[in-house]
Amino acid sequence: MSATPDMLRVAVIGASGRMGSAVCRAVADDPDTELVAEVRSRDGLDLVLDAGADVAVEFTLPSSVRRNAAWLLEHGVHTVVGASGLDDDDLEALGGLTGPANCLVAPNFALGAVLLMRFAEQAARVLPDAEITELHHDGKVDAPSGTALRTARLVAAARGEHRAPPGPVGHPARGQVVNGICVHSVRLPGLVASQEIVFGGTGQTLTIRHDSLDRTSFMPGVLLAVKRVATLPGLTVGLDSLL
Repeated sequence: MSATPDMLRVAVIGASGRMGSAVCRAVADDPDTELVAEVRSRDGLDLVLDAGADVAVEFTLPSSVRRNAAWLLEHGVHTVVGASGLDDDDLEALGGLTGPANCLVAPNFALGAVLLMRFAEQAARVLPDAEITELHHDGKVDAPSGTALRTARLVAAARGEHRAPPGPVGHPARGQVVNGICVHSVRLPGLVASQEIVFGGTGQTLTIRHDSLDRTSFMPGVLLAVKRVATLPGLTVGLDSLL
């Protein structure tokens, strides 16, 4: 594969996975980008450099995402990370590797999911009691999802002082407590990615929900990140600042 001058040259890491293959199609179909490398599990990351990629999109597994992203940044390749599994320590480490190359990490590339997180922040200031349910396909290996973790942290920050979840906690049926918020994970065939957050108040509830019905829902956000990462110095988490 050879890039045309003036087009953004993109490599996809994890090209053989369902998300990776969808990203490859989206990059190849976009008039402003050219797919110059498809890196599969059997391939080495040197393919990215050999192809002269401007940006790499990392969509592998939690076990490899940090290692791959660090390698790309160390070799001066702007990196967009969509794989789950990065914690705060991982993000700090990746931020320290930026400089010549920038890094954007997004828990969710669906623009509707980004809006859900923003709306949840606003709601938490008025209705601080909330629980999150995230639903994904049965092949997703991590739980809770990165989207749910980020949502919980945003809600916790927005509502201020720490509040213990109402009702008994510590029982498996109450989910995992993240920053004082119970998060419930569902894994079933037929699902792609959904998230629901329910806020409770006196005599009322408020439910905010987003559903990705197909992996194409993530592609506008991926392409936006690919085209903008070079203009975002250092480490950026989430697509919020791009909307």
